Amino acid sequence: MGNAYCVMCSCVGQASVGVVERWGRFDRLAQPGLHFFNPLAGECLAGFLSTRINSLDVKIETKTKDNVFVQLHCSIQYRVVKENADDAFYELQNPREQIQSYVFDVVRAHVPKMNLDALFEQKSDVAQAVLEELEKVMGAYGYNIEHILMVDIIPDPSVRKAMNEINAAQRMQLASVYKGEAEKIFMVKKAEAEAEAKYLGGVGVARQRQAITDGLRENILNFSHKVEGTSAKEVMDLIMITQYFDTIKDLGNSSKNTTVFIPHGPGHVRDIGEQIRNGMMEASSAQVNLME
Repeated sequence: MGNAYCVMCSCVGQASVGVVERWGRFDRLAQPGLHFFNPLAGECLAGFLSTRINSLDVKIETKTKDNVFVQLHCSIQYRVVKENADDAFYELQNPREQIQSYVFDVVRAHVPKMNLDALFEQKSDVAQAVLEELEKVMGAYGYNIEHILMVDIIPDPSVRKAMNEINAAQRMQLASVYKGEAEKIFMVKKAEAEAEAKYLGGVGVARQRQAITDGLRENILNFSHKVEGTSAKEVMDLIMITQYFDTIKDLGNSSKNTTVFIPHGPGHVRDIGEQIRNGMMEASSAQVNLME
């Protein structure tokens, strides 16, 4: 794997191991530190191997089961096993190319069996398959595979665009559903509010009419007791005429009203009084029926 160094002594660095040969044949491993060699006995330092963790990035292009071409970025962390450094030194000429070839082989054997969505969900399974294959093969050559990382999965640009459009359409559909539900709730609440407002308005009108009826009844009774010889009908007519003229006065004083045509005359006043009186009698009769 390297040229032999015919020297009397040499220093092996930390996180490294030296390979010592005797007459061209492997003799022993030199651990970190200072070592002396006897050239007269045929000893020489054949080379060094680093025991640090190395990283190899591999890009593999393949296709999935649903015929989508993807590019996978795979990162392999490996190191030389110190005890088997002689195998790593003598057996492989280029370990990085060897590891890359096995990664290509395993990935292209597994990915075509999976759909694109399954590949994204199960990329750790692909990494595990690569790890098992590399450990089995590279272990025989003195290498240990530390980690396999499936860093990225990049589909074809047209496929990524289509996937983004599908995702956007699904989100728009979901947003439309939520918007429809919100409008439905708004309309229901609005209808409930209108119904409640109408109910409360009816209650208010009923109470207003009841208060008017009670006030008129009290005025009629007070007037009848204080002025002798007057009947309830006469008092009612007097109150109606007073209310009639007050209403006309209010209409005349209001600046927001335009011209209003109303019938006027003694007969019309009498008709209005009879209508109000009939209404009061009907309200009193209804109240009596409710009390019974």
